[in-house]
Amino acid sequence: MAMHQAVGQRGFTLVELILVIVIMGVIGGVVAVFMRSPIDAYFATARRVGLADAADTTVRRMSRDIRKALPNSLRQSLPAGVADNQCIEFIPTRTGGRYRNEDIVSGDNTALRFDAADTMFNMLGRNADLPLDQQIRQTDIIAVYNLGITGSDAYARNNTAVVNAAVIPSPFNADETQLSITAAAAFPLESGTRRFHVIPGDETVVSYVCSNNQLFRNSNYLLGTSCPVPGATTPVIASVESCNFTYNAVDIRNAVVQLELTLRSADGVAGETVSIYHEVHVNNTP
Repeated sequence: MAMHQAVGQRGFTLVELILVIVIMGVIGGVVAVFMRSPIDAYFATARRVGLADAADTTVRRMSRDIRKALPNSLRQSLPAGVADNQCIEFIPTRTGGRYRNEDIVSGDNTALRFDAADTMFNMLGRNADLPLDQQIRQTDIIAVYNLGITGSDAYARNNTAVVNAAVIPSPFNADETQLSITAAAAFPLESGTRRFHVIPGDETVVSYVCSNNQLFRNSNYLLGTSCPVPGATTPVIASVESCNFTYNAVDIRNAVVQLELTLRSADGVAGETVSIYHEVHVNNTP
């Protein structure tokens, strides 16, 4: 039987395959050189955006807290080992209201007294009409005309009283709220606008402290003479390169808190930092 040889069939030689691989490697290397910079720039931008977003979110959270501070309660008394500009402390408020300054009927105890310790008074307006998170609750603390000075200082509790019973509609006026309080002494000063502030009973004091390259929020600790050193509190944010908090009293009614925060990238990229500066207006009208 005759054998027929296939005609017209060809393949790649080993040399040709090696040349193709070498050429593809050269082209890939050239492309990689040109693509590296845009890719690095993309990841660097993503890191900076993440840092900027974290810093902005942090100072805005601080701003929301500070704006709710009891007038004249902001201070910068510091724990040992913490720099002068790395802690700010204040007393938060849940809500506020206006008290009745004259009895509806003489002797009915609907007005808030200042000549003696009082145990009950009427708030103008209905507590039940307030948003749920702003309603006055049992164990909340009433503060009147806080000036932050001796004799009228909520930190010393000499112008405060605890709400000791459930808040109910006033039996003398359905559009008012009766507040039962525990007052060891008379409130020292009357508010010119008949206002009072309500400190939440479950969070009586707040501080922000920078320590060990982290920012901490402490709350509801015992009132002392300085911000406490952070304990087992979870930090608000880590990788803090530096922080600077400054409280400036502009006049008797207004103040400004300056917040400066610098964050460093947590992935160890050298020199990758973002700084943010924010000012918070504080109304100190008591």
